[in-house]
Amino acid sequence: MAEEERALLGSPGGDDGAGGAGAAGPPRALPAVCDPRRLPHRLLVLALMCFLGFGSYFCYDNPAALQTQVQRDMKVNTAQFMSLYAWYSWPNVVLCFFGGFLIDRVFGIRFGTIIFSIFVCVGQIIFALGALLNAFWLMDMGRFIFGIGGESLAVAQNTYAVSWFKGKELNLVFGLQLSMARIGSTVNMNIMGWIYSRVQDLLGYTGPSTLGLTLMIGGITCLFSLTCALILAYLDKRAEKLLCKEQGKTGEVIKLTDVKDFSLSLWLIFVICVCYYAAVFPFIGLGKVFFIEKFRFSSQEASAINSIVYIISAPMSPVFGLLVDKLGKNIIWVLCAVITTLASHIMLAFTFWNPWIAMCLLGVAYSLLACALWPMVAFVVPEHQLGTAYGFMQSIQNLGLAIIAIAAGMILDTRGYLFLEVFFSACVCLSLIAVVMLYFVNHLTGGDLNWSAKKREKLQKVAATEKEI
Repeated sequence: MAEEERALLGSPGGDDGAGGAGAAGPPRALPAVCDPRRLPHRLLVLALMCFLGFGSYFCYDNPAALQTQVQRDMKVNTAQFMSLYAWYSWPNVVLCFFGGFLIDRVFGIRFGTIIFSIFVCVGQIIFALGALLNAFWLMDMGRFIFGIGGESLAVAQNTYAVSWFKGKELNLVFGLQLSMARIGSTVNMNIMGWIYSRVQDLLGYTGPSTLGLTLMIGGITCLFSLTCALILAYLDKRAEKLLCKEQGKTGEVIKLTDVKDFSLSLWLIFVICVCYYAAVFPFIGLGKVFFIEKFRFSSQEASAINSIVYIISAPMSPVFGLLVDKLGKNIIWVLCAVITTLASHIMLAFTFWNPWIAMCLLGVAYSLLACALWPMVAFVVPEHQLGTAYGFMQSIQNLGLAIIAIAAGMILDTRGYLFLEVFFSACVCLSLIAVVMLYFVNHLTGGDLNWSAKKREKLQKVAATEKEI
């Protein structure tokens, strides 16, 4: 490491102890891929950051990719099946407030990332063992442990990004990380059914053992992400020593007393978030069998169409992020996304039109809403309350997803898919009402949520000038 420091910093070589007669020659420059200041090395770090969450996102939707197999092999109804998603969300109702604190004050970014990656791996292994041992309660426990690591790992991933990439690079890096996450979900949707079939051919029968081995094979992606976490920790430690830079921190400051100061606009943003995502993620969790039963799709076709939301969001998220940054008008974009999502659910519920149309619309709307909704929080709360606001938003989102997942399973068991789609449409309608209310509240209070990007930039410059004076 000392030689690397001399090569990087250009420190002169010392004497060899013979009166300077054997002085070292000029320092040898590090190869570009080994130099933390050079683009090739930073691209290597970016690749590791992107793959850091690949295993977590791949395994998160394992139940959706194997819904038929899980319900048949484990002999559970839809409500019990959806509890696999609820158990993932329950720990994050609380952990969203403390993930940043644990990274900043307890573990540090490097050790914290490794610990959260281990939680993801252990959770997936227990999930698979639950299937192998035909113990559904053990599968629930595995998902709970998996959830402890999953959301906090995403916080760690963002912290690494902020530590290594600054300014204009950061939006692109966040977009690439989100794209890789969606690629993980897409690959899962389209490959896990095939893996189950190959394991079935190998064993010669279906059942808990086949399901358990399939899930264990899927867990290899979590081990891959853990390996990325270990390599990234080494490279970050090395860069810290070579460049004398500080270890990355989330910068989050969580104060629950800040909740009492939240504005009506922020509470409406929370309502939009919960009601909207409640109509997207639980639907995808149950979507495969829906397309098989209503539209008579094959298992492979159903997996493909169920993953199209993630396929579209992978390339479109960075594009829409750039578009919203350039144009502003966040509330209008959110309104467009919610209306498009409502149209998509109505088409799926009441028509037999080609469902690819509705699902593609849902994919576009989902990508657009994420880019327009989440940044609005920063416009309505002071900077010192951002950590609390985002933590609270994620917390109630996970609480909503946990409750809606169980409710959706119960509705499907008792009333069927039509009633379930009406339920999802009602959730989107609540989100639409909240968006309209937000528009008028913002207008009446003189808020900046619907300003154009040019107007916001101009007023920020004026404010900065006045502050200097």
